[in-house]
Amino acid sequence: MPYPDFFDQVPRITLRDPLAELLGSATGGLLSYGYADAVRLAGHSCPTVAQAYWLCVRAVKALYGDEMPVRGNIQVSLRDPLEAGTTGVTASVLGLLTGAASGGGFAGLGGQFVRRGLLQFDADIETELRFTRTDTGQAVLAQGRAHSVPGDPQTMRLMQLCLSGQATDEQRTAFGQLWQARVRSILLDHAWDDAVFKIRPA
Repeated sequence: MPYPDFFDQVPRITLRDPLAELLGSATGGLLSYGYADAVRLAGHSCPTVAQAYWLCVRAVKALYGDEMPVRGNIQVSLRDPLEAGTTGVTASVLGLLTGAASGGGFAGLGGQFVRRGLLQFDADIETELRFTRTDTGQAVLAQGRAHSVPGDPQTMRLMQLCLSGQATDEQRTAFGQLWQARVRSILLDHAWDDAVFKIRPA
């Protein structure tokens, strides 16, 4: 799939999935995901998808340190209800990376590898997200502020022209480029900016 070059500059995340290992889906159960995978899932690249992807990468790193993260052993709690705003988009990306699923998720094999119920909404937490290791109970709280990263002032004017059907081909192209420039800034320029991606122990 052709996509902006910066997608490949965003660090990937590798996890071991015991279910994938058992079923022979991946050697050693190792699964690697990049930002482009989150874009394929969502069907688009935007600040919400970028924030969800990078918050998850940083939260998992905070939980596991130098250990190999275990996909399927991470409970993800979201403060907002599923129907609110872009919560569903965020949840989809988090589920892709961690294996956590809500009521329709995998029910397990012989009582093991259960993914159902690991993705929870309406959680009583003070931040947007909480990630919890199911083996140790260790948890981190995560809050994204991608909205604080400004885009080019022309972006909204061009968006309005595109949505109203009045944009020229050049204006549509310019809008897409400016939109992705902001996403790039969020993921690369502010990747380790704690004012944009805040992770702390629960």
